[in-house]
Amino acid sequence: MRSREELLNEGYEIAMFAAGCFWGVESTFRKVKGVEFTQVGYTGGTQENPTYKEVCTENTGHAEAVEIIFNPAVVPYEKLLELFWALHDPTTLNKQGPDIGTQYRSAIFYHNAEQRNVAIASKINLEKSRGYNGKIVTQILPAGAFYRAEEYHQQYFDKMGTDGGCIIKR
Repeated sequence: MRSREELLNEGYEIAMFAAGCFWGVESTFRKVKGVEFTQVGYTGGTQENPTYKEVCTENTGHAEAVEIIFNPAVVPYEKLLELFWALHDPTTLNKQGPDIGTQYRSAIFYHNAEQRNVAIASKINLEKSRGYNGKIVTQILPAGAFYRAEEYHQQYFDKMGTDGGCIIKR
């Protein structure tokens, strides 16, 4: 398996999403053809190198997020956004199902102006579709530091031999 750095050097792109419990989000994206690498971690906060326990206190400002390295020739960023919107409820502020706290917020962390523009357009189109009962509260923010979560969180459902259970569908 090629490393994250090798993939990025080969022209693959990076995407980062927060949509509640990162175990289920990662599990879903790992199944997408063209997604070559995933890792779960923490982003969007102020503390360097936070631990899971610290993030859960809501004092670090971080969200549980998934970093994705993908081949845009196989799966365009727009398709990843479609999946992001479909796998959680973007109208619940700091909550997905039973998980409550700012670390479970809905957010898109963009890596360049094109991703930003595509993310904003997709959110506007979703709002216009009126497919939700409430206002979409998903944040669209520039990507900052991403801190890899503890090893036991990586590919958690694969390690547990389960398909998961923390994906929130509307």
